Amino acid sequence: MNSQVALWVGFHVFVLAMLAIDLGMFHRHPHAVSSKEAGLWTGVWVTLSLIFCAGIWAFIGHEPAIQWITAYVVEYALSVDNLFVFLVVFSYFRVSLEHQHRVLFWGVLGAFVMRATLIITGTVLVSRFHWLIYLFGAFLLFTGVKMLFSKEEEEAADPEQRVVVKFARRVLPVSRQGQGSHFFVHEDGRLKVTPLFIVLLVVEVTDLLFAVDSIPAVLGITQEAFIAYTSNVCAILGLRSLFFLVSKLMDKFHFLQVGLSLILSFVGVKMLLTWFDIHLHEGLSLGVIALILAASIGASLIWPPAPEPGAEGEGEGEKAPEQKQDPDRVKG
Repeated sequence: MNSQVALWVGFHVFVLAMLAIDLGMFHRHPHAVSSKEAGLWTGVWVTLSLIFCAGIWAFIGHEPAIQWITAYVVEYALSVDNLFVFLVVFSYFRVSLEHQHRVLFWGVLGAFVMRATLIITGTVLVSRFHWLIYLFGAFLLFTGVKMLFSKEEEEAADPEQRVVVKFARRVLPVSRQGQGSHFFVHEDGRLKVTPLFIVLLVVEVTDLLFAVDSIPAVLGITQEAFIAYTSNVCAILGLRSLFFLVSKLMDKFHFLQVGLSLILSFVGVKMLLTWFDIHLHEGLSLGVIALILAASIGASLIWPPAPEPGAEGEGEGEKAPEQKQDPDRVKG
């Protein structure tokens, strides 16, 4: 029991220390993150994650390590889908480049709490009610098929943004103008939240909605809370830097949604097969997931998307006048 507590405490101390270094030293002053800086931090987080996985292999065993890396790859792949929505959110609220990192940073801390709650609750429920595995499996299969035929993320994200903004305006005192990278300001003699704080709320809600898909997927790979949670956290840690690294290339990976839908469907089928006492080897699962992900990225590069009729690279700017008239937009 003491060793388990030490693992949980040690992991969180290390993560919080790295986040403190990230924000306190390298991003102390708001600035636009360059591709070089984003690439460096992406490499740092991936390397640290692999070192952590090697530690699990050495001290816990090879099977938990394979489960960890499989869950990590699945969560990292599904998290990439979040990036599309983050792009829409930042564009929708017109968040400047130098403030985007701060929003994602604090969004990660909120994600820790939500993911920990969902994973621990999920593992406890599955251990007591094993039939939930089949329910999760059916849900993932349905989600995968639905994602395969769904339209673009912008259409799905916009209603969620509107709901969060309307709720925040009714419940919270929102300042008339933003104050740089601050989330709270004193205005009219009272403490108010800034428009940037509303953006943070939208990011948190978006992550929560994506967790509804990703958490069952991870539980389909392992029901060990420590393995599921740490793999989730490590994937989320690398998400911020990955966002700035590939944000300008997102539209090129047009087959990625197909790959993610196949991954969700595969994990769902894997969970349902346990009803017939069929258990796929973890190494096989990792291989299939990696192959699907690599194939979707490779196909996107080999067969690039056809340019939209009339598109001249100024499409996003043409939408700006309509966006400014949106009454639900938080301006800052």
